[in-house]
Amino acid sequence: MIDDPTLKMQFLFSLRKAGIVDKQVLNAMERVDRKNFVNRVFSEKAYDDTPLPIACGQTISQPTIVGIMTQALQVKPRDKVLEVGTGSGYQAAILSLLARRVYTVERHSLLVHNATQIFKRLDISNITTILSDGGYGLEQQAPFDRIIVTAASDDPPSSLLSQLKVGGIMIIPVGQSDNIQNLIKIAKTDKGYEYQDLQPVRFVPLVAGTEKEQ
Repeated sequence: MIDDPTLKMQFLFSLRKAGIVDKQVLNAMERVDRKNFVNRVFSEKAYDDTPLPIACGQTISQPTIVGIMTQALQVKPRDKVLEVGTGSGYQAAILSLLARRVYTVERHSLLVHNATQIFKRLDISNITTILSDGGYGLEQQAPFDRIIVTAASDDPPSSLLSQLKVGGIMIIPVGQSDNIQNLIKIAKTDKGYEYQDLQPVRFVPLVAGTEKEQ
């Protein structure tokens, strides 16, 4: 929870200004203090609407992008969610307040460790964090009601699409370069997939394999 009333007001105002109006999403983002997920060096910038560096050359996304992706995902209380790209753990923590269960996969062992420790400290019990190549999803727990990908892929991976339930939604940044990416929403129907462009974005690329940092 953001303790400073002024910072809280400014933080929520920036989210609403970006078009985030879902009350459940706003409430979750108010309850999850972003400062817990940023490096202490950047703690004064925790509530700024900007991405910030984390370990392993990765970033924590700016709050408005997190809010836009979460709102577009339309998570329901009984949903089982797969997140590809744990990063700092911030997105997963927000999803944990909206869904029944969150599975989050990350290719960097250090980020898996760090996020797991934060979840324990915050007493979040419905997130499972796994070291894995996110491009393959998590077949042993499929199918999922919702899938969210926090790294850019040239195309939506077929393995992830196949792990989405009929009636499910996937949010993923797609693009063939760092400079040209679009956030897209994919709805799976009994007749196939429906695609919707949301907005231009810039994410780190979805990389194959795993890294076990020493």
